[in-house]
Amino acid sequence: MLQQVKKFIIVGLCAATLMGAQAHAITPSPQMIEQFKALPKSEQERLARQYGVDPSMITGGSVTSTVVENPTVVTPRNTSKSNAVIDQSSDEKLNQSTKTVDKVTELEDKKEKQLEHFGYDLFAGSPSTFAPVTDVPVPAEYMIGPGDSLNVQLFGKENDKFTLTVGRDGGIQFPNLGPISLVGLSFAEARELLQQKISQSMIGIESNITMGELRSIRIFVAGDAYQPGSYTVSSLSTITQALFVSGGVNQIGSLRDIQIKRAGKTVGRLDLYDLLLRGDASGDIRLQSGDVVFIPSSGGSVSVIGEIRRPAIYELKSNETIADVIRMASGLNPGAYPKSSTVERYSKESIKTVISVDLTESSGLNTLVRNGDVLNVRSASSRIDNAITLAGAVVRPGKYQWTNSLTVADLLPSVWGDLTISADLDYCLLVREINQRGDIEVEQIALGRAIAEPKSHFNPKLNPRDSIIVFDYADREQLLKPIIAKLREQSRYGDPAKLVSINGNVRFPGLYPMTLNSDIKELLTAAGGLEEGAYTLAAELTRQQISEQNGVTIEHKQLSIDHVIQNDPAANIKLQSRDILTVRTLPDWQDNRWITIKGEVKFPGKYSIQRGESLKDVLTRAGGMTADAAPRSAVFLRKSVKDKEQLELSKLADELRREIAAKALTKDTPTIGYNDAQQMLDQLENVKTVGRLVVDINAIELGIDSADLTLEDDDALYIPPTNQTVSVMGQVQHPSTHRYKQGLTFEQYLNLSGGARKRADESRSYVLKADGSVDMPGTSFWFSGGSMIEPGDTIVVPLDTEYKDNLTLWTQITGIIYNTAIAVSVISGL
Repeated sequence: MLQQVKKFIIVGLCAATLMGAQAHAITPSPQMIEQFKALPKSEQERLARQYGVDPSMITGGSVTSTVVENPTVVTPRNTSKSNAVIDQSSDEKLNQSTKTVDKVTELEDKKEKQLEHFGYDLFAGSPSTFAPVTDVPVPAEYMIGPGDSLNVQLFGKENDKFTLTVGRDGGIQFPNLGPISLVGLSFAEARELLQQKISQSMIGIESNITMGELRSIRIFVAGDAYQPGSYTVSSLSTITQALFVSGGVNQIGSLRDIQIKRAGKTVGRLDLYDLLLRGDASGDIRLQSGDVVFIPSSGGSVSVIGEIRRPAIYELKSNETIADVIRMASGLNPGAYPKSSTVERYSKESIKTVISVDLTESSGLNTLVRNGDVLNVRSASSRIDNAITLAGAVVRPGKYQWTNSLTVADLLPSVWGDLTISADLDYCLLVREINQRGDIEVEQIALGRAIAEPKSHFNPKLNPRDSIIVFDYADREQLLKPIIAKLREQSRYGDPAKLVSINGNVRFPGLYPMTLNSDIKELLTAAGGLEEGAYTLAAELTRQQISEQNGVTIEHKQLSIDHVIQNDPAANIKLQSRDILTVRTLPDWQDNRWITIKGEVKFPGKYSIQRGESLKDVLTRAGGMTADAAPRSAVFLRKSVKDKEQLELSKLADELRREIAAKALTKDTPTIGYNDAQQMLDQLENVKTVGRLVVDINAIELGIDSADLTLEDDDALYIPPTNQTVSVMGQVQHPSTHRYKQGLTFEQYLNLSGGARKRADESRSYVLKADGSVDMPGTSFWFSGGSMIEPGDTIVVPLDTEYKDNLTLWTQITGIIYNTAIAVSVISGL
């Protein structure tokens, strides 16, 4: 029956637990409560502990038990340096900067200030309370004391269970057996004693005895604890658990000599470094009631910086050596240079001194450390001793191992597999260190021949620390820049830097390293060869002759590039530092020039032109005009004119801004509002010029030389079909385009558009002719009634503005806008 009740209770409690957040809302049924009450008290407590249920929730009463709970005595620490990170790249930064005394000192001090005391962060996040120890196995040597409870289960002829609490006299009251004293007994001894008494007094009954609730003990944490005082802890608590309860050790407390004092005597010592560095908890003994955990002040300390795995400040014990300190810091980094380490130490005169130690020798490792020492493990050189460096237009740049008899072709055996598609097979540089100072010499290699002929002299053997620079056909400047800088740097005693120049008609003019036994041909190869149109019969070599008596004299030599290319020794001169080779361009050489002809010509298209060729010549080549051509409306565009017009527009806009600003600063009443002024500026800024040049195609066709013009590159001629319209624009009632009628005058066309508006300035009206020219008042007679209107013309009536000072500017702006509009409309109509 008892087992069935247990199962029922267990199922009910498990169901409540599995329902998660709703478990607290479940109320046991009356039947469950009655069956639970029928269980022995010890069984009720066991089930409640097993399933985390308060027995009072079911029984309605309270179950009193001795539970060890620590009071809220410590809040988590707030250390400002808990997140500090040691800057391990300081040596690297120092190598990349000027190593001044101040810079070195600054970086060393910075690294030392960043150090933290090792081990103190163990307590940086300590909880404000400490969970009691209730679920750990009780060791056999545990000493029974007042407040402990024993669980006794009887089985055999009779089944029963008791929870027996040790009283203050050290004894328990065992039902049917009377009082039994357990004073001075361990748990194993007490269990053996009880089992013996049960077997002797209760025939046919066997027993199983386990520890129940443990007593609480009172301990003291004294010394340099974060929160010293008296604490109630579990009887199974150890030194480290007491440290956590008190918040740990403060910044001057010792981690290496934590003492346990019992009855005025020191019964144990704990070195937390054993636990932190080796996981050795043998010194973490169990506490007894009345024990004092005493934390003395820390002894000496040593700071460890540099190429060490765990830079920090470590606490010292007596007679510890540098080897001990390095073990505390987990050893050296792979990039350390232990042979040249230093120890900064205060002397007896309180003066800071430096001691060099060799950590590769036992004498250096066995050096005793003192309080305040700073051990600095220096870093090794970042330079690689036995490497070959590949850079530039290679598929796999980087550092490669040097081996004896290694050649260029061994590293780059395949053109297709090891070089990029744009690699220059004719120009490659081998940069070699020639002494301990790092001075270099440069050798030029024909990489294509080195790969194709690996056993020839084109494929040189490599030395350690050589660099192979492979160039491409796009750019040389970035790869050459560090080489040129190094050659200049190593020219120390007034010797000219080993650099030569080439300019003129070559692919990559500029400054180049002077290679071993370099000559004119190698310099031409370095510059990517000749450009199209190079003059090969004569080039100029400029050489500076330097002497102590005469100073510097300039010498110019003429040589034949043709003979150089043909390997003529007399022409292929050996180069000297500061030589300058100038490759000329063919006389009258020019790049291809083009003119575009569209519209009403027999053969429109793009035509190549020669220097000095005229518009008439190209029109003839295009087959002349068709019968539908309107030569008077032809539009001729030129890039140089477009650039000039755009420049003039910018000047005009600047002049207008200054004029507006000047008016704003004077007492004169502005004659133009801000919006009008802004509109004027917007119009200027938005106008895109087309570069129209007025040409008279009819005069050119008639053979009048003064009408013809010499062509330039990117010229364009647009000849529209015959246009039988006249446009009226500007300040008229209805701007529109009218059919051309012979004999109609300016006034008549104006009337066809409704006449001028109120704000029109009729006295300044003008006609924009079909050929791009302008007839202004005072220069023609058609305003008096004569007829000069022709097909394709545009009549423009400007605005009459009160802004007298800028009327001319308005007129110019309007003219440019309308001129551009007419040209664009003609072009777009083709």
